[in-house]
Amino acid sequence: MTDGPEPISADALSALRRELADLREERGSVAATLKDVDAVGDRADEADELQRATEVTRLDQRIAAIEGRIRAASVAGAPASGVVGVGTTVTVRFDDGDESTFHIGELADADDPDLVTSDSPLGLALLGCRAGDTVAYRTPAGEATAVVLSLR
Repeated sequence: MTDGPEPISADALSALRRELADLREERGSVAATLKDVDAVGDRADEADELQRATEVTRLDQRIAAIEGRIRAASVAGAPASGVVGVGTTVTVRFDDGDESTFHIGELADADDPDLVTSDSPLGLALLGCRAGDTVAYRTPAGEATAVVLSLR
């Protein structure tokens, strides 16, 4: 991984902004259900109130994390050309001779079988590499290597 903030693809940035908007809306809905501190209720009401307050805290933490990532992405600028970064499409040859082309993304997407997240073992190994580099990474079956054939 590189030093400093990591660049982010336009698609990932857009997805983060959508998630941020959804979280802010959800937080507003949950916060609106919180009662006045002086309101009297039974233990069930208190437990429900505590659960909603905990949910607001969880939402606040995720909102802060996304806002921080968006700020960092704007500072990082575009990915360097010729070096694997978030948003790069990479072709690699694995130990068994198979070749695969995929892109490095920041957010997992079940609908995108050609995505490798930047925080996965392979994604982390590839960040900062150039065509011709060999990377080592850990899989559930043990250590593995791959050669970077090309990137775009």
